[in-house]
Amino acid sequence: MSVLKQKRTTSKAEFINTANQIYVETLNFLTRLSARYSRLLAEPVAKLAGEIIDHVEKANSIFPSDIQRVEMRKAHLLEARASLMALDVRLTHCYLICNQNPEGCFTTAAGKPVKPKDAEEKLDKMAQSLGELIDKENELLKGAIKSVGQRLKS
Repeated sequence: MSVLKQKRTTSKAEFINTANQIYVETLNFLTRLSARYSRLLAEPVAKLAGEIIDHVEKANSIFPSDIQRVEMRKAHLLEARASLMALDVRLTHCYLICNQNPEGCFTTAAGKPVKPKDAEEKLDKMAQSLGELIDKENELLKGAIKSVGQRLKS
C-alpha cells in the first residue's frame, strides 16, 4: 500500500540515494568538460565523489549492534561528510576556474566549443544542482551521525 505524498517522511537511509545522485551528477559534469580542463580537474573531483559513496555504503552495511560497530559506523559517516565537504570545495574551485572562460570549458559531442551563453547556463545549472544536493547530503549525514551518537549513549 502506498503512503500519501504529504504523509511521507525522509528515509533514514536517504543519505545513500543522495550520495549516488551527487556521484552521478558530478561525473556527468566532469565528462562534459573540454579535454584541457578535464585533464586537470576531473580525477581528484571524481575520486572525492566516489569516496562519499564508499563511506556511506560501508556505514550502512554495519548494523550498530554493539559499541564497536556503532563507532565504526559513525567513523564511516564522518569520513563521508569530510569527503563531501572536500568535494564542495573542489567543485567551487571548478566553478571559479570555469567561470573565467566558460566557452572554453565545454565541448559538444562533436568536439566543438559550446557557445558562451550556453556554457554559462550549463555551469550555473551545475553549480545550483550540485550545491543543493551537497547541502541536502550534509544535513542527512549530520542527522545520521547524531542518530548513531544517540544509539551509543543508550
